[in-house]
Order: sequence, then C-alpha cells, then structure tokens
Amino acid sequence: MEESQISAKSLTLEEAIANLRQTQDPDLRYYAAWWLGRFQVKQPEVVDLLISALADEDNRSPDGGYPLRRNAARALGKLSDLRAVPALLDCLQCDDYYVRGAAIESLGELGDDRTIDPLLRLLAGGVDAATMMPGKPHLVQPYDLLIEALGSLGATDAASEIEPFLQHFAEKVQYAAARSLYQLTGKAQYGEILVQALDGPDLQLRRAALMDIGAVGYMPGAEAIANTLAENSLKLISLKGLLENHLAKADSQHLSDEAIYAMDLMDSLL
Repeated sequence: MEESQISAKSLTLEEAIANLRQTQDPDLRYYAAWWLGRFQVKQPEVVDLLISALADEDNRSPDGGYPLRRNAARALGKLSDLRAVPALLDCLQCDDYYVRGAAIESLGELGDDRTIDPLLRLLAGGVDAATMMPGKPHLVQPYDLLIEALGSLGATDAASEIEPFLQHFAEKVQYAAARSLYQLTGKAQYGEILVQALDGPDLQLRRAALMDIGAVGYMPGAEAIANTLAENSLKLISLKGLLENHLAKADSQHLSDEAIYAMDLMDSLL
C-alpha cells in the first residue's frame, strides 16, 4: 500500500517516533520515516533517528535496495536541519540508486553550499558518462535530480557543465537541465524549452515539465500551462508555483498584470 493511501490518523507523533526507534518491524519503521517527513516533525530527536536510519542494514528489498534509507533521506530534506548534511553526503556512495536520488533531492532542499562540490563530482564524465546502468531501468546516476539540486543550490559555476545535458537522450534529463539553467542564468531560452515540452506526446513528460515550470517560476509559461493536455489539478499546482515565485521576487505590494493573469487562469481551471 502506498503511504499516501494510509490515513494520516493511523499514527500519533509518539507512535511514529516509537516505531522508528524499534528494530523488529521494518515496515513500521519505513512508514514512520515517511510520516515524520510528510508532517515535517522537526524535533531534534526525530532528526537524530532519521540520520541513524540512513545507515540501516535490516530493511532490504528483493533487488538489494534499502527502502528505509530512502524514506529517511527524503524526510530529512523536509526538516530544515543542516545536521543531516554529512550523513546525506555519505549516502552519495550508497549502491542503491534510489537512496542516492533521495539524498541528492534532500541536499538540494536543504540549501547548504557545502554540498555543491560533492554533487558536481557526480557529473564527472559529462553526458558521455550518463548512460544506462547495465541490467537496470535507470541511468548510472539520478542525473535529473542531481542537475535540479545544483540549480536549487544556485551553483552558477556549474552552468557550463550542465549545458551539454540539454542534448541528453532522456527527456527528463533535458528538462532538468533547462530548469536548472533557467534558475542559474535567468535566460528565457531555457524556460522556453520547458514550455515547448508541454506540447509533447507523452503525458508523463508533460507532467514533469509542468512541475518544472512552476518550480522555477517561469511566468511567460502561464498560458501554456493552462492549455496543456494534463490534469487540472497539476496545472493548478504549477500555476501556484509560478505565482508564489513571482510574488516572492516582487518589489511592490501591488499585484502585477502577470500575477493577475496567472490568478485568472487558476480561476478558469477550478
């Protein structure tokens, strides 16, 4: 059962902490880690327990992965505690691709400049090294999450290393590069790559582009967001991201014409 399908009332805070602390039932620990991140429980005790869970050896999946580590890494990104940074950096060496991806995403969310150089090292070899992992349905590294994290961290020196990934064979990596480069340079040409992706034939990729445009706040993409073939709920999330980004950067307390237009588009989708 997916975590999102489990009632939020199925745990209390005390139960979640107790479940994460015990070692007998890996499923309870797995769900507790998700729950504590989902509800952003920022108690120092919780952060300490989640950091400890990043070294768990007991909860293993049939493919040899570490499900508890994955959830703990994701949760730590939501708790704004920089004490997690060293342990998350250690996760970059984990042989579980999904643990690495969760750690990378959380490092991007935590926003600590110390993480830029370790993340950049994962781009070594550039596009030529960004191949499929033999026998696996994914690349050798989670390049989309890695490139997005560098954009979130404001790693402007990484722009020249990210640029070639616009030509990567995987569209999600291309979109991640465009998203990151727009964040790092502010150049509209990168935002327009994401807007063009909204006309693509693959729904999953259109959804990804929607989230990317909203995340970086590319306001000229507002109309394309509203018109793309995707769920209205996702369009609203994307437009909300545009509006929040725009308002955060606005110098005036008065709504701009762009902001009003985005709000009108949101009303039309309700």
